[in-house]
Amino acid sequence: MSALIQVQNLCRTYKVQEKSPGFLSSVRSLWARKYKTVEAVKNVTFSIEPGEFVGFLGPNGAGKTTTLKMLSGLIYPSSGTATVLGFVPWEREDPFRRSFSLVMGQKNQLWWDLPAADSFELHREVYSLEKTAFKKTLGELTELFGVERLAKQPVRELSLGERMKMELIASLLHQPKVLLLDEPTIGLDVVAQVAIQKCLRDYNEQHGATIMLTSHYMKDVEALCARVLVIAQGELIHDGTLASLAGRFGREKILRLHFEGTAPPSWIGELGEATIEGPVVQMRLDRSVVASAVSRVVAHGRLIDLLVQDPPLEEVITRLYAEGAIQSAAASSKEEAP
Repeated sequence: MSALIQVQNLCRTYKVQEKSPGFLSSVRSLWARKYKTVEAVKNVTFSIEPGEFVGFLGPNGAGKTTTLKMLSGLIYPSSGTATVLGFVPWEREDPFRRSFSLVMGQKNQLWWDLPAADSFELHREVYSLEKTAFKKTLGELTELFGVERLAKQPVRELSLGERMKMELIASLLHQPKVLLLDEPTIGLDVVAQVAIQKCLRDYNEQHGATIMLTSHYMKDVEALCARVLVIAQGELIHDGTLASLAGRFGREKILRLHFEGTAPPSWIGELGEATIEGPVVQMRLDRSVVASAVSRVVAHGRLIDLLVQDPPLEEVITRLYAEGAIQSAAASSKEEAP
């Protein structure tokens, strides 16, 4: 099965003006401007198979949105190649533009003062959708997202979560084969986030759409993505499963123990640094010593409950970002050295 999205050594650089603080510096810059080159994306390479739901993670300014904009044809790369559905995105051919959608959580495509239904009709005209097929698709999507009764309300009267559902419906009316999502749950409460997650998961399963998701909410990623790409300082630093991510950068396990009685055994501190609240103990241990620690605790015989788990994904990702930044800084120093 050939990849639906193929990216090879993709780069994007920007020329940015450097401006020193102060009035005199501002005046000088009118005649003698200084510029620096910013590498937003550096030699990024990956491929995504049909039907995959892939998380695309990175800190602010890492190059996530820039990459998605190149894959959607909104901006040109400085170098490198990419194909989406067999098309070169920045050539912007009509068949390509009818086969993908880009949803940006901080951008609106619906008319604020009109009902979402009116914007959907405009979408139908833009994409030249046949009316019967359009109504069928719209009915399926409003049912899937649970908003059948809200489509005729002005968009400004909807809650943030309801508006996001309408934005997603508008992006799916032409049944795209590729869906690029940039922070679709930003600003939503937990209930709305879970609802959006379910809708996206169901759509992916029912239609086999290939989806790339950027999000700072790790719950989105854990709920939806088996595979993650991680970018930092414009460079791809991880491509693999969530489990492999935890294994590669989560060097510790969290051990939670609940003993009988009012306090744990006195020797519990010998296993490692522990947080103790009554009979409940929580500690972080290196993966290599977890098995021996668990064996000793179980042999003690006063155990009510035992839980061994990986550190929170947020913590693993933060460590990964930090290591990626260090590696990038080291590489830049080597390039600048004479």
